[in-house]
Amino acid sequence: MNIQHIQFKENQLVLLDQRKLPLAVEYITCTTPEEVAEAIRTLAVRGAPAIGIAAAYGMALGALLGRDPREVAALLGSTRPTAVNLFWAIERMLSVIETSAGAEAAVREAARIHQEDIAMNERIGAFGASLLEDGTAVLTHCNAGALATGGHGTALGVIRTAVRSGKHLTVFIDETRPLLQGARLTAWELQTENIPCYLITDSMAGYFMKQGQIEAVIVGADRIAANGDTANKIGTYSLAVLAKEHGIPFYVAAPSNSFDLSLGSGDHIVIEERNGAEVREIAGVATAPPQVPAKNPAFDVTPASYITAIISEMGVIRPPYEENIKLTLSGAKERMRHA
Repeated sequence: MNIQHIQFKENQLVLLDQRKLPLAVEYITCTTPEEVAEAIRTLAVRGAPAIGIAAAYGMALGALLGRDPREVAALLGSTRPTAVNLFWAIERMLSVIETSAGAEAAVREAARIHQEDIAMNERIGAFGASLLEDGTAVLTHCNAGALATGGHGTALGVIRTAVRSGKHLTVFIDETRPLLQGARLTAWELQTENIPCYLITDSMAGYFMKQGQIEAVIVGADRIAANGDTANKIGTYSLAVLAKEHGIPFYVAAPSNSFDLSLGSGDHIVIEERNGAEVREIAGVATAPPQVPAKNPAFDVTPASYITAIISEMGVIRPPYEENIKLTLSGAKERMRHA
């Protein structure tokens, strides 16, 4: 996808407003950490890697304004609790800001985080594409594409790379209630690149699996525990259970900074609870009685036992996850030390 959705220029962060897609392509400009925090909180920018990048630029804006970096870090860290990439980026920026001589070093580090994410996505795409045969029909949930990352995407990055290599894929897109990230964003990305796709409601996935029309599932991740349990957009767990019942491989595509080895299992992942109004309406139009109580967890956790493989920029990780995740991540750190 060629559209620039995260840009830092003239000491301003310019973001494609994903709340307006696909009906309008509009941008918002952030000049303060508060404006970046609001963009993250209100989903103008969303997707675990993308909010990490936005937060990194938010930290850089704080440095340019001479703000206390710890206060800025607390502000940005309060926006969304589930995606570990957010906190990873903030901590990395804090380390640079508190040890460097000037704000320009912070700007350079944020740009480095942005470019590293794109490179990681491209490697994820290459590893993941090898898992898909020509002609495969793939289901994806929510949006784990270029819009959710620095560019190229994780789950959609696998699909993009496979298609660009000459494979013919068909993509089934869950609409992804309540905010329709699949219908609004993933469908928009795939149509922009003329990749064949079908939009379905979330409740149709089991039907198409039983009919043999879906042959693989690929999703992104907001946080992966040390044992492989994975937090992703609400509804992911249901798909994993359906996929296992129908003998369909279920893949998670995520960069290494989505792993949180401080958590032994997904039981310890904090799940963001959003406003119930998002469930009672669609695009501001009421679809339920206005006073009916609504639950709105933004994510769920898929146990590792339902995951066929995790695709990272370091390769394809398979069970036993607790052992192989640790080996893979430690190997990556060793390579970085000798690079």
